[in-house]
Amino acid sequence: MPPGTPVTVPADSSLWDRISTWVSENKAVVYTIAGVAVVVTTAGAVYYISSSSEKDTARRSNKERRKKKKTEKDPEAAERPTGGEPSAPQPKVATVEAASELPDINETSVLALSESERKEFAAKLKEQGNKAYGAKDFDKAIELYSKAILCKADPVYYSNRAACYNALYKWDKVVEDTTAALSLDPEYVKALNRRANAYDHLGKYSEALLDFTASCIIDGFRNEQSAQAVERLLKKFAESKAKEILATKPAKLPSPTFVGNYLQSFRVRDRPAGLEDSVELSPETGKGQLQLGLQRLETKTGEGYEDADMAFDKALQLGDLGEHEAFAYNMRGTFLCLKGKHEYALSDLTKSIELDPSMTQSYIKRASMNLELGAPETAVEDFDRALAQNANDPDIYYHRAQLHFIKGEFSEAAKDYQKSIDLDRDFIFSHIQLGVTQYKMGSIASSMATFRRCIKNFSKTPDVYNYYGELLLDQSKFQEAIEKFDTAIEMEKQAKPMGMNVLPLINKSLALFQWKQDFAEAEKLCQKALIIDPECDIAVATMAQLLLQQGKVTEALKYFQRAAELARTEGELVNALSYAEATRTQIKVQEEYPQLASKLSGMGGPMMP
Repeated sequence: MPPGTPVTVPADSSLWDRISTWVSENKAVVYTIAGVAVVVTTAGAVYYISSSSEKDTARRSNKERRKKKKTEKDPEAAERPTGGEPSAPQPKVATVEAASELPDINETSVLALSESERKEFAAKLKEQGNKAYGAKDFDKAIELYSKAILCKADPVYYSNRAACYNALYKWDKVVEDTTAALSLDPEYVKALNRRANAYDHLGKYSEALLDFTASCIIDGFRNEQSAQAVERLLKKFAESKAKEILATKPAKLPSPTFVGNYLQSFRVRDRPAGLEDSVELSPETGKGQLQLGLQRLETKTGEGYEDADMAFDKALQLGDLGEHEAFAYNMRGTFLCLKGKHEYALSDLTKSIELDPSMTQSYIKRASMNLELGAPETAVEDFDRALAQNANDPDIYYHRAQLHFIKGEFSEAAKDYQKSIDLDRDFIFSHIQLGVTQYKMGSIASSMATFRRCIKNFSKTPDVYNYYGELLLDQSKFQEAIEKFDTAIEMEKQAKPMGMNVLPLINKSLALFQWKQDFAEAEKLCQKALIIDPECDIAVATMAQLLLQQGKVTEALKYFQRAAELARTEGELVNALSYAEATRTQIKVQEEYPQLASKLSGMGGPMMP
């Protein structure tokens, strides 16, 4: 799926860039795991490669070092939106102006001062407060800023006193003073960042996220630290929420589109001897249930997949499977994996291997699962074990190529796809994936030639036209791409009217959006995809993106929440929850900071109502 048209916001606004590329990220990873690679991928799989936001940033520049040194001396420059602990208070190492040289200010004496005297004394007290802060005499600085505030309720004075409380870990006092500052100046970025940092330390992540997001909008997304803080808080919130959800989430199969793509990533093989339709088996026996499961798989429908899942489980419960026991564990493990029950799935696939070490498909499925779970090294070991059993099994090379593809090792992926083709030229997906990989390597001419050969040799296969359309769309050849998507859609309707692959519909939706900004037709196509396959996470995510692009934030939020419900793994769930919470925060910002609406409008942001 080609990348969506970028949202018109500043280039540094990584949060909203991530939202606008939600569909690309998810499709790239999820559907490659499922056995069908796509044109657009990020730098590896976001579900098993650590996010770059978790890594330390590059060594500070001279400018950054000067800024850091300044913040240690000047509370007006001090900001700590990154969530780290402040430096511990140091012994008083310097003195400030003697008390006799400062005005004697208290709640009574200040009443006798004129307006001009109050301003003059406030400025002098604030200046001395800054010196005390620079000397790390925070208690003295607090006293001086407090007197300055008595003279003049200035947001800077409150924010500076908050910086002192920040250094003393008094987070509630930080919140109190920054809130006072913001009541005087609602767009005071330093006060917002300080309060956000305090909320973070108090475990009030939603409040912290709201303040950091407002700060980013006010500052035009120019403050990288604040943007990174938003990312960090979203991740922290999402990870915490994901664990709660997964603890009680019932197991269920993903969309028929996903299941179908996964199953078709393995070459079709004859049924094991004794399980053919011509053999009459009682459904009250283990073999009978195994036969029933295979029959239901062939319907390629959501209901059929559900029935097959139950049949494979029942087959093992009934037992007496004889030589088919290893196969039964393989199939039940497959469906447990699809439902996200990875621990049980790994157990079943391992049992299958123990019963029949020659069943290479069990090694491949276990390898794919370990790849999805973030253990690519373990996946490589399983591929090696499979090759030791049968070095001429084309499925091994095909799925190992998927591993290389996800890791960005395109040259190695191309070699394995070609080996898969050499061993079996009739498997269409090896050809498609080779063409996609050539494209990713920059060999555009070779890629186009591969797809033209695919169309010639597999003219009745809709997947060829769908993925060829993606390549054309990535080159902005919109008309040609849409023609290919239309061909794929018609073929899908004819071949699988009850369970068509909805990816061509989604791709056409994005093509119309990119080419003509035709939101109405794009939404209509996505809705059609969701009618056919209500569980399709890519259709859900695409709808969320389209709505967000139009500023329909509240509607987009519903789809991001739906995406979270459909997530299969913890990584997918964390990703979906992050986007949902980011969108929810966007709504809160507009509700609590209505004055920022004009700023968002001026940016052309994607979340204006």
